[in-house]
Amino acid sequence: KPLSSLSSIMPAVISSLSKDQENNLLSLFSLVRLHLLYKASIHGFTAAAFHSRCDKQGPTVTVAYNAAGFVFGAYTSKDYTQSGEAVNDGEAFLYSIGAERKKPLRVGGISGQHAFTDGGHGPHFGALVFLHNDQPAVYSNPGTCFNFQAAEMHGDDLALTEFEVYRVEGLGDLLEKPWRNIQWTAEKRHQLMTSIQNYLPDIKTVNHARVLLVGPVGAGKSSFFNSINSAFRGNMTCQAMTGTAGTSVTTQYRAYTIKVGRCGGNLPLILCDTMGLEENADTGLNIDDVVSILKGHMKDRYQFSTCSSILEDSPGYKKHATLDDTIHCVAYVVDTSKVSLLSQKMLDKFTAIRKKANQLGIPQILLMTKVDEACPLVTKDLKNVYRSVYIQKKARQLSESLGIPLSYVLPVKNYSAELELDLNTDILLFMVLEQMLNYADSFFENQIADGQDGTNDAELYRSRIPPRGVLSERDDPKVV
Repeated sequence: KPLSSLSSIMPAVISSLSKDQENNLLSLFSLVRLHLLYKASIHGFTAAAFHSRCDKQGPTVTVAYNAAGFVFGAYTSKDYTQSGEAVNDGEAFLYSIGAERKKPLRVGGISGQHAFTDGGHGPHFGALVFLHNDQPAVYSNPGTCFNFQAAEMHGDDLALTEFEVYRVEGLGDLLEKPWRNIQWTAEKRHQLMTSIQNYLPDIKTVNHARVLLVGPVGAGKSSFFNSINSAFRGNMTCQAMTGTAGTSVTTQYRAYTIKVGRCGGNLPLILCDTMGLEENADTGLNIDDVVSILKGHMKDRYQFSTCSSILEDSPGYKKHATLDDTIHCVAYVVDTSKVSLLSQKMLDKFTAIRKKANQLGIPQILLMTKVDEACPLVTKDLKNVYRSVYIQKKARQLSESLGIPLSYVLPVKNYSAELELDLNTDILLFMVLEQMLNYADSFFENQIADGQDGTNDAELYRSRIPPRGVLSERDDPKVV
């Protein structure tokens, strides 16, 4: 089959752990998150497939499943590198989770013996060797490196129904002081709403700040628009299609306006949604299409093609684009839980888009979505978002990986399962919008500065005028 169709038939890589099994596994660690790196039923029951996805990934835990109902495996804090050496690791352990056992079995290493052999074979912990002979099987030899009763560890069933490897990331604790100071009050929410509604571009010929959302499949671009729309409407909306599939749900280019209240006017902001980025060069959003969007040549509802980019004679191509049609700010959208798993191919796509946007003088920011799913401390209280050591670590990692200053990296939570709006969620969302408008202002100021050569009509530029009016509490559905 052609590469363009592979993504549509490849199954989603989803953990086989039940919620109870996951909780039991997590109980063996202090505050951590598990990121699925490798799933044998998808990637292959071979050592080569394992190493291609799990080498140099830091601390990992293997998870083996058998028909007897056992979930068992091994943890190591060391990298797999295929060095061929015996690796010492005092933190390594074996474990087993059984349906009849209330608490997981944990087995530490034998004193004086190494933890695992770092070869080109499957994970080799002496007493347990996974993917033995490139088969869905485990070799069991208690007494080497680790000691256990076979019946307790795996019920003497050495055939595997599934095998997975997870990256183990420590969450750390809460910072003594937040790395950004936020006012979590109804007054702050009202202030942000008013500021956003009263925004006016500096250039008279421009009626809206136009922001492009770009990111991998499933990062939350469409959900971000729906969340913003819901917050300003005063009730949950789902205008943009969202989903959890492995391929992009968004197949059209959409330029969304946002209405204030049920019968109010539109915000001076347009959020532009795109097909998701995918790793392969000929799947997902095409870089050439991104350039056409940045320059304002793509019409709303243009149907993306995985085979070719938009052409000048395409029905959805706008030949005569004005400054009002161009993109004024680019917002990269990344799932916080998957920051460590961004492949080099994906980073290269971000770099290519950043280069094009920089050439056009378009400011860029980065949204870290799903912060509540990424850190249990933030799940417990969203106000911990700027006190979470883990969230700060991910923000710095993204900043370095994509070459975007940390001050341009903004954590955010979209509405997903909620049926009612939330004060703290709204504040994070509105802060992102405020920054988008600030960066759009920078773009407009550069256009004005570039035009100060005496040849342009001064009437093109809007003088600083008082705001168009302030939202009353009656107009703001969130003020309490």
